[in-house]
Amino acid sequence: MQDQRLRRTMMFLNAQRSSLIKDAYVYGADSVMFDLEDAVAQKEKDSARVQLYNTLKSIDYRGVERWVRINATDSEWFKEDIRASVAGGCEGIRIPMTETAEQVQLVDQLVTEAEKEFGKEVGSTLLMAALESPLAIINCYEICKASDRMMGVALSAGDFRRTMHAQSTETGEELAAARGQIVIAARAAGVMCFDTVYTDIDNLEGLRKETELIRNMGFDGKSVISPKQIATIHDVFTPSDKQIRHAEHIVEAIEENKSKGIGVLVVDGQMVDVAHVEGAYRTLTMAKAAGKYKGDLV
Repeated sequence: MQDQRLRRTMMFLNAQRSSLIKDAYVYGADSVMFDLEDAVAQKEKDSARVQLYNTLKSIDYRGVERWVRINATDSEWFKEDIRASVAGGCEGIRIPMTETAEQVQLVDQLVTEAEKEFGKEVGSTLLMAALESPLAIINCYEICKASDRMMGVALSAGDFRRTMHAQSTETGEELAAARGQIVIAARAAGVMCFDTVYTDIDNLEGLRKETELIRNMGFDGKSVISPKQIATIHDVFTPSDKQIRHAEHIVEAIEENKSKGIGVLVVDGQMVDVAHVEGAYRTLTMAKAAGKYKGDLV
């Protein structure tokens, strides 16, 4: 079940903080991530789960996709996290500290049981995996292919840096190998891929540079920890008017000349061939999902 909707931003929210989550849809993130893991103290896990269920059942998020980050699969809480998430009707579950395909398959099995228990359509709840260690990066492709529910994978840089004994740099060079491997594995498996959070909340120029980097690498979006980051990330991931026009011209030119057997053309002063068509369609699809393209080529 590879759902390819627009997911430029996933904003993390403490599932226990009702004041933060009751109207979080107003910020305009493509998805929200209710956090039952790191944001919640051990003694508050049960109450946070109850709050999550009530939030999912009672608040209309007006089309914003709702995800839940459960506790790790070696914890005492994750099974009940899954039941509450599915019972509440979330769109997907994020599995933290994922290192093997078997972890994904375990969660898949428990989600299926919960869907049956609470009368949900079996297979309707998506999964994504957070990759936070060297072993996770090595096993990324197998993790991506572990379940038909898998929507995508995400890099979580804090624990990755720690397990790699790496230093945090402004350029992100310590994440280059992991980012590259994640994109390759995700594309090979046909799922989406997401970058880690940018923790310097007030540095919007730095955020833009990092977002441009990961967009150019092929990522689909980025995790968010502050509403003020959303507009910058959306701007980077939404095709510009110039890019939309160029994509239109490519599609039109290739289609017009297909019957003539012409495969290489000059469009807007640039040489293009049939290999560029997929990218052009993807640009138009993203623009349409973002509300910027009103044409009928997609």
